[in-house]
Amino acid sequence: MKAISGKFELAINKVRKKHSIFLILFAVIVVSTLINSNFLTTGNLTNVSRQIAVTTILAFGETILIICGMIDLSSGSVLALSGVLSVSVFKMTGSLTLAFFVAIFVAVFCNLINALMVTRFKAPPFIATLAMLAMARGAALLYTNGQNIYQIDDYTVFGQGSIGFIPTPIVFLLVFFVLTWYILNHTRFGRSLFAIGGNEEAAIASGINVNKNKIIAYLVNGVLVGVAGVLFMSRVNSGLPNGAIGYEFHALTSSIIGGTSFSGGVGTAGGTVAGAFIVGFLNNIMNLASVNSYLQQIVRGAIIALAVIYDVKSKGKKDKQKLGSISSQDKK
Repeated sequence: MKAISGKFELAINKVRKKHSIFLILFAVIVVSTLINSNFLTTGNLTNVSRQIAVTTILAFGETILIICGMIDLSSGSVLALSGVLSVSVFKMTGSLTLAFFVAIFVAVFCNLINALMVTRFKAPPFIATLAMLAMARGAALLYTNGQNIYQIDDYTVFGQGSIGFIPTPIVFLLVFFVLTWYILNHTRFGRSLFAIGGNEEAAIASGINVNKNKIIAYLVNGVLVGVAGVLFMSRVNSGLPNGAIGYEFHALTSSIIGGTSFSGGVGTAGGTVAGAFIVGFLNNIMNLASVNSYLQQIVRGAIIALAVIYDVKSKGKKDKQKLGSISSQDKK
């Protein structure tokens, strides 16, 4: 009987560890529905999904980088630069395809610079991407002379259109969720990211080309940022050089709440989506409940702090367990 109860408890703990983020998401939905009856309507849920599509796509890039032991603080600024250049190209040429790929090219180029600063010049990712944050935002403002670009016409199809009954931003979100999930779970590159983030020296010893994989990680992040730039400018119906300020922190919050460890080597695409929806739903219910906007900022900051504290504590417990198993093996 004790053996059965022990196995049952073990199974419960395993489910709790693996799926706790989804249980939290369910709890947020239940509580939000009780607070405001309009929360669970189709229109509201669709609106939230549209709003978080951009930051979730950015969060996929952050997840890939953090798993590998890196970070990107420049994604909001690069999004703005790639977005305004994309809008500008569309207004000059009328080509949606060219405008779309210009955004991706610009964002990939900026991330290539980030990657080279990190791999070739050994700059810490925090510093390298912080420098890019300033440079990309300055370039966007310089190009537009600080003015917004209006009358973008058909460009809005990316952020305001729909495929069937599904809004286009949600389609992009689903596509990049599947791609991120596949990269992390079913590619050699994905396995290398986990190995590098878990223990870079061990990864080098096992023959993994660390610098090459770090560069690829930043390039993948660039593609995601470029697409996010197109969706953002399309949704707001203008090219905003000052747009998406702080979006990198929303993306980081979604990734960390979703279970991606700041220490590297841990993270999932599904967890990131759940984290993004938790943040999106919390913002939405605070707006529906008419919570003061300044108080909302405090709540968001507290959420980030709690997520980081939880990550540090869980990492500490894992390290203690490893040390305990090593010491017990040594005694034997």
